[in-house]
Amino acid sequence: MREAINRLPGSKIREVANAGLGKPDVLAFWFGESDEVTPESVRRAAAESLLRGETFYSHNLGLLELREALRAYTAGLHGDPGPDRIAVTSSGVTALMTAMQLLVDAGDEVVVVTPVWPNLPAQPEILGARVTRVSLTPDANGAWQLDLQRLIAAVTSTTRVLLLNAPNNPTGWTLTRDEQRALLDHCRRTGTWIVADEVYDRVWFGAGRAAPSLLDIASPQDRLVVVHSFSKSFLMTGWRLGWLVLPTGHLDAVSKLIEFNSSCAPVFVQRGGLAALAIAEEFVPQLVSRLRRGRDTLCPALAAIPGLQSATPLGGMYAFFRVPGADDSLAFAKRLVLEQGLGLAPGAAFGLEGEGWLRWCFASNDPKRLLAGVERLQQGLGL
Repeated sequence: MREAINRLPGSKIREVANAGLGKPDVLAFWFGESDEVTPESVRRAAAESLLRGETFYSHNLGLLELREALRAYTAGLHGDPGPDRIAVTSSGVTALMTAMQLLVDAGDEVVVVTPVWPNLPAQPEILGARVTRVSLTPDANGAWQLDLQRLIAAVTSTTRVLLLNAPNNPTGWTLTRDEQRALLDHCRRTGTWIVADEVYDRVWFGAGRAAPSLLDIASPQDRLVVVHSFSKSFLMTGWRLGWLVLPTGHLDAVSKLIEFNSSCAPVFVQRGGLAALAIAEEFVPQLVSRLRRGRDTLCPALAAIPGLQSATPLGGMYAFFRVPGADDSLAFAKRLVLEQGLGLAPGAAFGLEGEGWLRWCFASNDPKRLLAGVERLQQGLGL
């Protein structure tokens, strides 16, 4: 086995979840998904596709009608990306890995902003790249901020890829437009690619229908790959469907990579994606409204706990907070699930920068469930 694989850590979130398996009445908020099922029209479209017998291979890059619908969807949010720039993948994480395989050789440097979902830095490490982590910094209220000049200094002419996740999992941090412009201009000078994980762009509580995207300001020729997923905005986590927006001239290479990784996304899953896009501007705002209700229920309740450091996120579906005395977040999260029946993700799962913090997914359709969880947290803290 390759040493790079031996060095990969196991999932600390799964470790906590496994500790709670079989325990009755656990309130689980550890995974990044809602407790609602996928919209009925999306499920029906996939079922009808199966009944029609659409069980064969499709184009490596996805059904043409889905790619055209994704172009129109992108155009409505960030301007028309133009033709031949979209590839459909079997999940957002596969889209990220495809981007890494497209760009990164063994020994290349990849700079990643952290804390971050652990799959992102792990993927270039699997390929033998050197990963440099540049951490966000929490303020006194628990809101994480970017030191822009520190990040710019870390990205040099030897940096192959700058990997960004904004809105960020787990912190809720996102890039401002000025920060995006500064980073794009700098990467143009250094020749560095930007891979932007924007899967939470619609899970956004600020002005506008989506978070600021690098697609808003980049040209079709810029060294920018934007990664998206149907998982979060359409309640389709189990479907495994994503897409890439690529610079002009890269579809043939990505088509080859998809062939060698998964061949194609299942047709019936793509039919579900088409149905999701058809209801996007009705469904997504309603979902965001429910997520806002969850956020505005949970975050003030957490902030009211003495000594707890927590901020209200502008994007994403997570509260990320520091717990007094929980310096070993994995051990503390295990204790919470075993003793209090409360399932949270340990901050250490998102890198050393997250140690001492916990992540709580507030994508529950029942505010009372969130408040019951806060009561269990207080009990676990002896309050």
